[in-house]
Amino acid sequence: MAQEMILAAERSGTLKPGGHIVEPTSGNTGLGLAFVAIERGYKFTAIVDRHASPDKLQAMQAMGVNLVVVEGSNDRPSTVERRRRAAEISETTGAFWPDQHHNPNNNAGYVNLASELLADLEGDVDYLVGAVGTGGTLCGTVKELRRRGSRVTSIGVEPTGSIIFGGPGGRYYQTGAGAPDGFTVGPNVDHSLIDEGITIDDVDAFTTARVVARRTGILVGGTAGAAIYLALKRLALVEPHSVMVVLVCDAGEKYLNSIYNEDWLHKRNLLNVLETHWIKTVTRIGPSSNSQLR
Repeated sequence: MAQEMILAAERSGTLKPGGHIVEPTSGNTGLGLAFVAIERGYKFTAIVDRHASPDKLQAMQAMGVNLVVVEGSNDRPSTVERRRRAAEISETTGAFWPDQHHNPNNNAGYVNLASELLADLEGDVDYLVGAVGTGGTLCGTVKELRRRGSRVTSIGVEPTGSIIFGGPGGRYYQTGAGAPDGFTVGPNVDHSLIDEGITIDDVDAFTTARVVARRTGILVGGTAGAAIYLALKRLALVEPHSVMVVLVCDAGEKYLNSIYNEDWLHKRNLLNVLETHWIKTVTRIGPSSNSQLR
């Protein structure tokens, strides 16, 4: 999606050779834009806060990204202030602001993902589960699946405390998804493409991510843990032989000092001491439901 936003800006003439990109980010889009900036010769300034994973920030710095840190609470993302600062830099310097929350090319960047799913599964996707965030991944994939004739049911997952599905905002430690109080949700979150919206708390999200690592050797991020948690619970309720796909958009190597660190979890009352027993119970759902989770 980072590449799609930049290529579209080049085609329209909005972004000139050797230009400057500025974007507020919790890290994942920032890393994508960093790759594209290197590949295509742009300067990139990322507007970040301390809610983001330190490993993501360090990775962006290692790739030459200029980080502008917006100060705020470590417990809550400074989404509104990050956007204000990006707009200010864009207006004063002429930098191109892709604005992932409002840029339709964010969603368009997932057309190929829908194609890959249909080709790899050699059939339809019955249920698609994924974090919502900017809307790009889930809504972009669902839109293309349905354009190709899929009858997919989509389930969006957000941290408890996110305002995307309505309700009051609150504290959450999942990064890469969520919208805090005061944030205006962009049009890339297309509720007509989200059949059901569910919020998952941090303990369940992080516990799932940690146990997936122990049982499979695969490290996933916190929002991916939330999506997998929801899918495992829902798998027992869907029709036999259904195919449920979970979009895992975030790798866990960026969270070794947070959600995979027991001291970090203890300090925030997020450690589930019964996690191993819990996952053994939940993962029995899959085989007994005669459905497939991928």
